[in-house]
Amino acid sequence: MLLDRYLPRIDFDSYEDFKENFKINVPENFNFGFDIVDEWAKQEPDKLALVWCNDHDEERRFTFTDIKKLSNQAANYFVSLGIQKGDVVMMILRRRWEYWICAVALHKIGATLIPGTLQLTTKDIVYRGNAAGVKAIICVNDDFVMNQVNAAFPQIDTLQYKIMV
Repeated sequence: MLLDRYLPRIDFDSYEDFKENFKINVPENFNFGFDIVDEWAKQEPDKLALVWCNDHDEERRFTFTDIKKLSNQAANYFVSLGIQKGDVVMMILRRRWEYWICAVALHKIGATLIPGTLQLTTKDIVYRGNAAGVKAIICVNDDFVMNQVNAAFPQIDTLQYKIMV
């Protein structure tokens, strides 16, 4: 079982027992994408991983196998652009299901993810981009967000890619 690999104990007698004895075993080369998502896909291919819905009654359901396959595709795309381990990527994706695909993909390649709110203005994006050395911004197709990202692009020295979802 996956929990046994990372949690030596999951039953506790009290909050105090939990507080004193809860431990997580994190391997040195732990990777959430491979070690959790892909492992769940291997152990239980049809296990539901994500149910996404919005204000328009749209719903999408994803198994761990779905997330594994889609995140592998996204990771391959990011790698084809030159995004690699240690690179910093900002994501401004609202509450879209694609956020989770991209997040897992970036974890798999070892990139650092910076989530950003839709309320970021150009100066906010420039500040964060330069402070963190952002290489790419993945953002939602929203006029306000796109205008802010486009205006910030030439002001961030390390920014190479704008990716729109």
